[in-house]
Amino acid sequence: MAMTCCAPSSAVALFRSLGDPTRLAIVLRLAEGEARVVDLTRGLGLAQSTVSKHLACLRDCRLVGYRAEGRQSFYSLSHPELIDLLRSAETLLARTGDAVALCPVYGEPERAGRDAS
Repeated sequence: MAMTCCAPSSAVALFRSLGDPTRLAIVLRLAEGEARVVDLTRGLGLAQSTVSKHLACLRDCRLVGYRAEGRQSFYSLSHPELIDLLRSAETLLARTGDAVALCPVYGEPERAGRDAS
C-alpha cells in the first residue's frame, strides 16, 4: 500500500517534534484538555523555562495553539487528528511488543541490557 500523505521530510519533522520526551509529555497532557504553563510545570514536574521552550517548538510546528484570557494563556492541541495519531502509535507499539523498545538504534539501551541478562 503506497502512502500519498506528505513529503518524507515533513513526516520526519513531525515525528522528530514528537520524539522528544518532554514535548510528547506536553502533547499527551494537552490531549486531556487545555492547560496553562503553570499547570504543565506542576503536572509534569518540569521547570517553567523548559515547558515554555517546548511549547514554543510545538507552536512553531502548529501542533499546539493558545488562547489568551486576561494575562493567562491556555494551550491546547491545534489538531484533534494528533490524538488519533498517538492512539495509532499505541496500537502499533502493542502489536510489536518489545521490538521497538529493544531496537539497537532507537530503543532504550538500559532496558535492552537489562532484558538480555
